[in-house]
Amino acid sequence: MTRVLISDDDHLMRAGLAELLSNDSTIDIVGEAATGREAVEQACRLLPDVVLMDVRMPDLDGIMATRELSRAAPGVRVLILTTFEQDDYIFGSLRAGASGFLLKRTRPEELIAAVHTIAAGDSLLSPSVTRRVIDRMAKQPTPDLADQSSLAGLTPREREVLALIARGLSNREIAAALVVEESTIRTHVKRLLMKLGLRDRVQAVIFAYENGLNAP
Repeated sequence: MTRVLISDDDHLMRAGLAELLSNDSTIDIVGEAATGREAVEQACRLLPDVVLMDVRMPDLDGIMATRELSRAAPGVRVLILTTFEQDDYIFGSLRAGASGFLLKRTRPEELIAAVHTIAAGDSLLSPSVTRRVIDRMAKQPTPDLADQSSLAGLTPREREVLALIARGLSNREIAAALVVEESTIRTHVKRLLMKLGLRDRVQAVIFAYENGLNAP
């Protein structure tokens, strides 16, 4: 079972999400929270697989709650679900440790699939958000780094895979580009994330650009 905590200050939204997700027999709604503070407290106590986190909430907003939760319970993964597609929300959430960012207009079947994707340890962004992340990062000047020791532990192939991840390619697309099996790419991705101390592909995209791996 995939255990989910729903955090949103709108009671009707929480009820609607709970009903929607309950249509999947493999999803168990273990709790609900109306504030960011409640979300952190309940997540630390219940240890769900995924927290569906709204951004605009009283007491503690979703971004700050995600940051606190990432430190207090790193095994709990956060999927941001919001109405607002603003850059500061997107990047604030991802930097805080969220593993996904979806808009509330997402179709029900896509939301259910996203919950399972996040629970399985992968990351997920809505297509429009993915494009904005890549475009924003690509427009930033490449850092002039005298020391790229953080990348030194990667093999040439792992650096190549990381660069392709940063361009928004899926494992299947990377495998096709490098003419190897998709399972081989999954192994490369797992190893490079472990070496760099990154949680998922979203953090890998940000890392790649911040460390000058991809020039604009």
